[in-house]
Amino acid sequence: MMEEYSTFGRHCAVDAWGIDFELINDAEFLKSRMVEAAEKSGAHVLSVQYKQFEPQGATVLVLLSESHLSIHTYPEKGFAALDCYTCGDTVDPEVAINYLLGILKPETAYPKLLKRGEGPIEIIR
Repeated sequence: MMEEYSTFGRHCAVDAWGIDFELINDAEFLKSRMVEAAEKSGAHVLSVQYKQFEPQGATVLVLLSESHLSIHTYPEKGFAALDCYTCGDTVDPEVAINYLLGILKPETAYPKLLKRGEGPIEIIR
């Protein structure tokens, strides 16, 4: 017998500005914090890929059983794009994103929370 799975998911995307250059120019540091964020949200980490760019910048992708958590940074502009999508209702992507924002301490953050997988994409807030 096959299990029934819901297609419901939440997608939290944030543009964050005014972040310290050093915090978002260290792919190893970001990788560790993102794994912590995923675990705090209750997600199950499958793998992590990351890239330190030259002369600056980083991308980190955390592959989750529930989907993904990612960051792409522009340290020279103090900018980071964060993204977490989780399917189902047992993992809250906002927990992971809020944990990261607490570490990165941006001057300004523009979050959007979307409901996905139940018809048209809906902006929750």
